[in-house]
Amino acid sequence: MNRPVIVLVRPQLGENIGKAARAMLNFGLTEMRLVSPRDGWPNPDAGPSAAGADSVLDEAQVFDTLAEAVADCAHVYATTVRKRGVTKPVVTPDAAAREIHGAQGRSAIVFGPERSGLETEDVALARKILTVPINPDFGSLNLAQAVILCAYEWSKQASLEQPTVTDLGEPAPQDELEGMIDQFETLLEGAGYFFPPDRAPATKRTLRNLLTKPGWNHLEVRTLRGVLSALGNPRAR
Repeated sequence: MNRPVIVLVRPQLGENIGKAARAMLNFGLTEMRLVSPRDGWPNPDAGPSAAGADSVLDEAQVFDTLAEAVADCAHVYATTVRKRGVTKPVVTPDAAAREIHGAQGRSAIVFGPERSGLETEDVALARKILTVPINPDFGSLNLAQAVILCAYEWSKQASLEQPTVTDLGEPAPQDELEGMIDQFETLLEGAGYFFPPDRAPATKRTLRNLLTKPGWNHLEVRTLRGVLSALGNPRAR
């Protein structure tokens, strides 16, 4: 499936590493590589923030340099909102995801430290710059947000298993809807709802529009008609 490696360069907080792991596993990415994490590794603060993505943290590899971390990768994307004086092709997360899925060889997406982002030397190692279209007046993403954006775009091309679609039931035929609407009108007329009389046609039309909008199925129509019958013929207590 051409899963890219997620590389965190000099991450500062264990909580952010854990949140990044959670974001990765949400969208099917499992390989994390850490370059010189500030507080060492393993970090006890990472586990709680991973919220169950412990497998990603357990298998995370640690490297001294970015060059070592991406040595086996043929396609390296540096995430940054600034080009930092380095002339390289610039792609969006969506474009990068399509390239990764069609690429031969391993791919890596590289993220910089929380406070400052990637240094010029880090970006220089990459083949391309990956930039998220973002508000130019507020271009601040936290680490996990940046990871989840890229992971999500990759997942859209990966045919991950989708959540089970709930069977909403066969739509009710028109005659069942008409019976329910007639029942409504009969009860409302008995309760004096359609007043004044000259407004009755418009009110009934609004009621019909309301009752035909949702696309009721058989069970829903039968249930609502049972409610109306109970309201029209209340049981004695």
